[in-house]
Amino acid sequence: MSPASQADTQDRGAWARRHNHALVSLARRVWQPDCRLERAFALICETAADTLEVERVNIWRWDAASATLHCLHHYERSRGHRRAARADAVLRVGAEYSTALDEVRVIDQSAAGDEDGLGDYLRRHGIGSLLDAPVRSAGELLGVICHEHVGAPRDWSPEDQAFAGSIGDYVAMAFEIDRRRQLEGRVRYLELHDPHTDLPNRDHLLEVVHAALRPMHGENNGLVAIHLNFDASPHEGDAGHELLVEAAARLRRELDGEATLARVRGNAFAVLPHRQLHETQALILAERCVEIVQTCLDEQGIAVIVTAGIAFSRDLAAPSADNLLRNAETASHEARHHRHGRCEIFDAGHHRGLVERLRLERAVRDAYEAGRMCVQFQPEVELANGRWVAAEALLRWRDEEGRCRQAAEFIDIVENSGLIVPIGRWMLGEACALARQWPARAGGIGPKLRVNLSARQFEQASLVDDVAAALAASGLQPARLCLELTESILLPDFTVAVRTLDRLRELGVSIALDDFGTGYSSLAYLKRLPIDVIKLDRSFVGGLPDDPYDLAIVQAVATMARRIGLDIVAEGVETQAQADSLRDCGVERAQGFLFSEAVDQAELVRGFAIDP
Repeated sequence: MSPASQADTQDRGAWARRHNHALVSLARRVWQPDCRLERAFALICETAADTLEVERVNIWRWDAASATLHCLHHYERSRGHRRAARADAVLRVGAEYSTALDEVRVIDQSAAGDEDGLGDYLRRHGIGSLLDAPVRSAGELLGVICHEHVGAPRDWSPEDQAFAGSIGDYVAMAFEIDRRRQLEGRVRYLELHDPHTDLPNRDHLLEVVHAALRPMHGENNGLVAIHLNFDASPHEGDAGHELLVEAAARLRRELDGEATLARVRGNAFAVLPHRQLHETQALILAERCVEIVQTCLDEQGIAVIVTAGIAFSRDLAAPSADNLLRNAETASHEARHHRHGRCEIFDAGHHRGLVERLRLERAVRDAYEAGRMCVQFQPEVELANGRWVAAEALLRWRDEEGRCRQAAEFIDIVENSGLIVPIGRWMLGEACALARQWPARAGGIGPKLRVNLSARQFEQASLVDDVAAALAASGLQPARLCLELTESILLPDFTVAVRTLDRLRELGVSIALDDFGTGYSSLAYLKRLPIDVIKLDRSFVGGLPDDPYDLAIVQAVATMARRIGLDIVAEGVETQAQADSLRDCGVERAQGFLFSEAVDQAELVRGFAIDP
């Protein structure tokens, strides 16, 4: 190889290495997540102009329908000048040029024809040679990138042409990345917006709240969330969607950029003010929003009540967007249920109590399903000789740590949650089965079993059948079962209550009126109630023997019970002096800590005698 040929080969190798280095460097800069299309075009054109040492580089978009090129980006190297387009931004070309658009090719000014605008374009800008490279993506011709050499025609090496082809590929990739970003952006937009109102949805609002909470962490801030709730869903069908769209539009106009408005559920909007608000300001804003939505619904004749809940970030133990929105929603439900106003501010202390109740309810439900409920018994004795004559069944719950939890800790939750019906049915059956095992006296009759009935249980139409089933399953003699009720259970519908009591007594069981003396009408109804026992409330026992009022009441009740043929049992006896005083007043039976607290079956049978 001659020295000249060897030098030429070395020069071409150096140019090729320079081209490759430029492409690698360009790739690092262009394929960054934050590099948008215009920035990518600018970097591509600048790199191409510097590497090929040309004056201008333009990116054109091809319009096949009109056979025209539209300038998308223009770069002039000598001026370091970039712009998205140029003055002659549209160039009409002939059939010969458009046919060859798919090729990397060199066009000299002298070879450019006059049948289209290309030759005129080259002469007007002093372009001696043009190096074109097609821009294709997914089989579609998108356009061309033109490397414009000003001055005399230039010889373009194969390395130059290969580099130009790579630059065309880079432009195509920039187009494709931008297209995908737009699609991803559209998908992301759809994911974060409600399709009917075009409002941000809950996920979007969570992002907004999270961003707003972050700089406020640790401060006593006033970030506010307002939840607007409808007590029914007015959004079914096209008419309903139009109504929500109208309500959203009115809220937007009212808020006028002061707050972010979102549709967080099918029947709820949320408002996040852009500035801190005091409670009064937040209430005023919430009332305005409620009024707007309520008016919109009323105009359409829809009978739906709108309520608002307000929550402040200051009540959060830690910055949590989800908790803030849930607090506002909780407050809106409080406003709906209480009906004492259309707006409610979230009360953190009250909410903690509700959460604890829900946790306890779940624990009790789990315990019942897992068989960890149990029954203990508090014995009832004859005051004259201490003989065990009856026992009251008391519900207990053994938690996962093995502790025996008394009913006072959870009975209100059991009653309010509706669990009292299945648990009460279970307890009745369990207590009857255990009482069947108690030892009998010489006459063959064992101690009586007393079981409390709640108001929910007494209201059940199946009560009499449940009692009959418990007796049949356990084999307990009906005469040994006494059901205890309080006066408050009987009063709401006294006539129906009496009929139910009569049906129960027909089974052979007895009835006791519990907590006697605490109701305002006990004496008025006593003669009409089909009962067998009255249990004197502990409030009259505590003052014995020294309180003359308690002593007089106990004497009067004992005398009355004896004359109308009712048994009387005193509750809450804790001292021997109280027991002695009760016996002197004519009370024959009692229960309380003086004799025993509530105990398990085994301890009950082992610790108390049947006969004196």
